[in-house]
Amino acid sequence: MNYYVVDTTLRDGEQKAGVALGMKDKIEISKLLNEAGIYQIEAGIPAMGGDEKQSIEKMMELNLKSKISSWNRTNLSDIQHSIDCGVDIIHISVPTSDIQIAYKLNKDRNWVIYNMEKAISFAKEKGFPVTVGFEDASRADIEFIKHLALVAKREGAERIRYADTVGTVFPQKIYEDIKSISAKAFIDIEIHAHNDFGMAVANSVAALEGGANYINCTIGGIGERAGNCNFFNFVTAVQHRYDTGNVANNAKLMEIEKKILGIIRHGA
Repeated sequence: MNYYVVDTTLRDGEQKAGVALGMKDKIEISKLLNEAGIYQIEAGIPAMGGDEKQSIEKMMELNLKSKISSWNRTNLSDIQHSIDCGVDIIHISVPTSDIQIAYKLNKDRNWVIYNMEKAISFAKEKGFPVTVGFEDASRADIEFIKHLALVAKREGAERIRYADTVGTVFPQKIYEDIKSISAKAFIDIEIHAHNDFGMAVANSVAALEGGANYINCTIGGIGERAGNCNFFNFVTAVQHRYDTGNVANNAKLMEIEKKILGIIRHGA
């Protein structure tokens, strides 16, 4: 089964308590992720400025095979910072559950749709590929999610991300939601799973089977709260499920994982 890993160790992974990576650390980790054959590296948030923005600019100078993406709020100023860095992909995060829309933004669904359209259009006009993250999608109205997916596709987004932001969903719902979105919008889908109930790998496999072809992972499963989908565990689970194991490649991935976790521990 074909899939692409989007590694978010340098963005969501760094939100793990006690982890603080310097520019040199981030550059070294990006090189190792590239060596591991990661399709896309979510490198950070340029709008934070300072070392965060500079480290992403330095990554772009490496001309890695892995694509470099940046995380942005639905905010034109954020997106301009990503444009400044010349990233390969601009990712725009959009709160989608009514809980977040009301209590995080103090807005409504129409505001979300309008600002998502504006943000995608701004990035596309500058010539950048765009992916759109549906934050808290697992607690959102699935019909609203499907509508947002259609709007995002119409505006030119290449991919949408279904995020289990609070990490409390189970595989059957993930499978059904992804399958339903795919059947409605005919757009590439990415899964972003958190591990609060210990289900991040299982949920990511279920999403893959439902039609998601981009999987968010972190090295060692690090991330905020209980962490994210563990890269090596996910790869191993898929290999066993579909009988596509490669022992030599697994040994290489384990060695790269060990090096990256060593850098992270040193920087913590």
